[in-house]
Amino acid sequence: MQQGEEDRYNLEAEKDPVVIVISTTGTGDPPDTARKFVKKIQDKTLPPDHFAHLQYGLLGLGDSEYTFFCNGGKTVDRRLQELGAQHFYDTGLADDCVGLELVVDPWIDGLWLALKEAFLLQKEKEGMSSNIDAVSNSLSAASPVHEPDLTSEIQHLKLENKGVRSSDVLPQKLVDINLVTSARDTEPSLVHSVPPISESALNVPALPPEYIEVQFQDTHGENPSLSSLISEGTAFEVPITKAVQLTREDAIKTALLLELDIADTTFDYQPGNSFCVVCPNNVNEVEELLHILGLSEKGEHFVCVKVKQGTKKKGTSHPQHIPERSTLKFILTWCLEIRAIPKKAFLRALVECTSDAGEKRRLQELCSRQGASDYTRFIREPNVCLLDLLHAFQSCRPSLNLLIEHLPKLQPRSYSVASSNLFQPGKLCFVFNIVEFPACPTRPISRKGVCTGWLAELVAPLLQTNKNILDAKGGSPSTEKIAIFARPSSIFQLPADPSIPFMMVGPGTGISPFIGFLQHRQKLREEHTDWEFGETWLFFGCRHQDRDYLFKNELRCFLENGTLTHLKVCFSRDLPAAEVAPPKYVQDIVRLYAKEVVRVLLKKRGYFYVCGDKKHMADGVSDAVVDILSMEMAVDKLEAMKILATLREEKRYLQDVWS
Repeated sequence: MQQGEEDRYNLEAEKDPVVIVISTTGTGDPPDTARKFVKKIQDKTLPPDHFAHLQYGLLGLGDSEYTFFCNGGKTVDRRLQELGAQHFYDTGLADDCVGLELVVDPWIDGLWLALKEAFLLQKEKEGMSSNIDAVSNSLSAASPVHEPDLTSEIQHLKLENKGVRSSDVLPQKLVDINLVTSARDTEPSLVHSVPPISESALNVPALPPEYIEVQFQDTHGENPSLSSLISEGTAFEVPITKAVQLTREDAIKTALLLELDIADTTFDYQPGNSFCVVCPNNVNEVEELLHILGLSEKGEHFVCVKVKQGTKKKGTSHPQHIPERSTLKFILTWCLEIRAIPKKAFLRALVECTSDAGEKRRLQELCSRQGASDYTRFIREPNVCLLDLLHAFQSCRPSLNLLIEHLPKLQPRSYSVASSNLFQPGKLCFVFNIVEFPACPTRPISRKGVCTGWLAELVAPLLQTNKNILDAKGGSPSTEKIAIFARPSSIFQLPADPSIPFMMVGPGTGISPFIGFLQHRQKLREEHTDWEFGETWLFFGCRHQDRDYLFKNELRCFLENGTLTHLKVCFSRDLPAAEVAPPKYVQDIVRLYAKEVVRVLLKKRGYFYVCGDKKHMADGVSDAVVDILSMEMAVDKLEAMKILATLREEKRYLQDVWS
């Protein structure tokens, strides 16, 4: 059972073994598509033998860069066990931080045998024959796993079991004229391999069966609206009314603030909420892809996408993110993530579209089990995309249907709100750094982030540089609109009781939600002079005080009017003027105020918010808090970690982080 497919299965009556594949959001929650299922099984009135009949195997997909690694899978696994379900196969937890395939591949290898044994045991209990063919047939009919990234591997196993060998073990490579250009090529690269892999027999995935066919039609008609692409909620097209560059030109990263006019919509938000922007792929990259595919003349033609009749791929359906009818350019621009890192199944399919023998072999190596480290080093880590591959492997010419089958949905990008609707009625602000991907050996040209690059280009005529945001009286009139929609309500919000104190840690653009917090608090203080308000702390950091100190003037105003009680800042790249070096990072400043942290968190039962980069900041802050708790409470580190875990459970230590 793939997440989101719970309505297709009745687990209360399911007698066959069930395979569950589930991912986890950055906050540790199950994905939106699985929330209904998780809520259902968490019903406290269910008896402890509710799923006593159920046998299952579970594969959790997560990222250890986030605090709640694989929590979606762990939650479902733990609850099914509590309700009496039994494992027929050990749970697997795959880590996207190091490569999902490190767990996924061996987990699937063992899955086939475990399923076979489970069915045999079931047949024996029913007093039926344990004929292996019957088992295989029943598996093919049941086939509960339809996870796109795993399908080719499952098919590989099925082919082997039925005695039909795919070309999955390739012979030793004797000669590679195209890749061995000189005796100096002793270092591997995206297109070049060295022993032992260049001389090894390879185990590659079976060729994924094609299941999509594309029919070109005329050029008449209209493309679908952008709102029709959104399944998560209502989309609103709203104008951009202001754009401000918050950083100096010589800053390492360029940060922009955009203001949206939401006055004519029903879009509503609270400070701390996030929202999503519907963004397109880069127009030049789309044109380049059309050119390489030989479809430049077909860009404005409407295409009809259908499931191929007689396909061998099980459980196929029309991809939900592809409109029934739209132009080819619309699909490549708004529907497919052409920047996605190609999965191994895609590489395997690209082998068949490659005419050069040397290039063909290298693609086989990169998708093989023996080439796992090369795949990580030359594709995964440098964020290689389809265009990079097509430039590197110039004899590779994939079909359009292959792209639709293997490229994932172009996902909307999520941003934290940097404003308060109470402070700025009818307005929504957000801040982002323009993401840069510099050129490297595997990427011949530099690129900007899909969404941030598009937004920066969109607002270029509007840009005001280094102005006081709160005092700026609007920018030039703009006709540019973007489509946005709300994300599910977040727990990353101000305390309901304004008298409760809180601390905020937000370096760089991580300050965004806290600007909304402080704007909201300022307005409440103005409107309710008789209320009691708790103290507020902000720990902010950036590289240079005079280049990328975001909202410097605004923070000074918040301090002066009493909205912000304490502001502690650090600058990691500025040369220290004093003999004793000041703290470089926010986690260093937090440590300096250990007694205050304990007083606010434990004695005053306050809140602690962290927003920003997870790996290089949020983990360091949580480590600092653990050390503070250990030192100030005179307990060992394990006990301090338990205290922090309790704070998380009480929703008083909250994170809004990204990797």
